[in-house]
Amino acid sequence: MADILYVYKTSIYANLTNKCPCRCTFCIRNNTDAIGNADTLWHKHDPSIEEIKKAVDDFDFTGFKELVFCGYGEPTNALDNLIATAQYVREKHPDIKLRLNTNGLGDVINKKPVAEILSKYIDSVSISLNTCSSEKYDEVCRPVFENAYESMLKFATDAKKYFGHTQFSIVDTIPQEDIKACQKIADDMGIYLRIRKYSA
Repeated sequence: MADILYVYKTSIYANLTNKCPCRCTFCIRNNTDAIGNADTLWHKHDPSIEEIKKAVDDFDFTGFKELVFCGYGEPTNALDNLIATAQYVREKHPDIKLRLNTNGLGDVINKKPVAEILSKYIDSVSISLNTCSSEKYDEVCRPVFENAYESMLKFATDAKKYFGHTQFSIVDTIPQEDIKACQKIADDMGIYLRIRKYSA
């Protein structure tokens, strides 16, 4: 069975699903079965809320300040379990901060706006901006949806309104002029941009 909770660097991560509407060329799951202290992050089936709650109960949260919803899939592909897990962790460990790492396509995945709903249970959100235009996004992220880039930017606009903290992220493998263009997009939207070092 795949790890539902695992540790990477200084945070706990929750791996709720392997489903994702993108096939990003740089995705770490193309290169390895796990990261951090996980044995594998590939589920045979997406875990039920009962299995997730058991993983939370069995996990030692001592010394950790943050739980991040991020595994080998897009967390909003398991929206109900994502919300239920956030509620459960809040009950059990009220001091833990909760963050969502997302591709920002939760609205189109779930066919409804999700930022406001999620912000009731989660403190902060990090959205994968990835690149600076719709055409480049389709090339790099290979989403199954049309107008995915525009959907992601719409989610980011909503997220900024509702979450305590919202940020964009990009990986430093894109060309320097694209990084500058991403910075301008983030600045124009009033959202912090985090430039991540690529790790294979």
